[in-house]
Amino acid sequence: MATDVQPAPAVLPRLPRIRPPLALLTLLGALLIWQAATMLLHIPAYLLPPPTAIAASLVSHWQIMAANAWVTTLEVVFGFAISVLLGVPLAVLITYSAALDRALYPLIVGSQTIPKVAIAPLLLAWLGFGLAPKMAIVVLIAFFPIVINAVVGLRAASPQMLYLAQSMGATSWQIFWRFRLPHALPNMFAGLKMATVLSVTGAVVGEFVGADSGLGYVIMVAGSNFQIDLQFAAIILLCVIGVVFFGLLGWAERRLLPWHVSIRGSDL
Repeated sequence: MATDVQPAPAVLPRLPRIRPPLALLTLLGALLIWQAATMLLHIPAYLLPPPTAIAASLVSHWQIMAANAWVTTLEVVFGFAISVLLGVPLAVLITYSAALDRALYPLIVGSQTIPKVAIAPLLLAWLGFGLAPKMAIVVLIAFFPIVINAVVGLRAASPQMLYLAQSMGATSWQIFWRFRLPHALPNMFAGLKMATVLSVTGAVVGEFVGADSGLGYVIMVAGSNFQIDLQFAAIILLCVIGVVFFGLLGWAERRLLPWHVSIRGSDL
């Protein structure tokens, strides 16, 4: 007996999920509330300028702001790069050498109790008023999270995995590149992303103590002249610099660690 074969239902293509930019919407809402509050409560501009006045100041002084933002960006980039070049190899040495661990690790931790503002005048006396002292302060601030997170990540490799690799004839170099380092990358990126934010703070600290350029210098000069809108404009540019560097590291992390649970979890 012949049976009618029902055609298979058409499978509709899966539409991509549209995710609203919640952070941008939250920021716009905060700016609208800020603007409305300054207008309705008649807050003086020398206390809290409205966002429109800050935007107008940023546009009218864009050449000065761009030049000083470039100086601060250089301080952040070079200081962060030096921190990575020093911090990651030192973390590897501390992980593999018990003597260095006992000799250096406590000193690295203890050095962070020293306020960097107190060291900044010494660095200016030793290195002058150029980029060097600001970069040195960035290194002193950003160095710590890079070293600590790298050491934690390198030590977190499973001993059973390392013993198995040794039993299979893997060399120490192969164990490092194929087991320890991949396992430590999530912790390393956590330290790097934290260091990007701290690098901006370090650059501004150095410019506050002694500088003739940079966004920190703009904030100090604008404050002495009661140009509060210009101060806010410089602060906004500092936030942009920090967010951009943080976003670049996040992009690199997603490309290098697509397998990690923190990356896969963000796609759910």
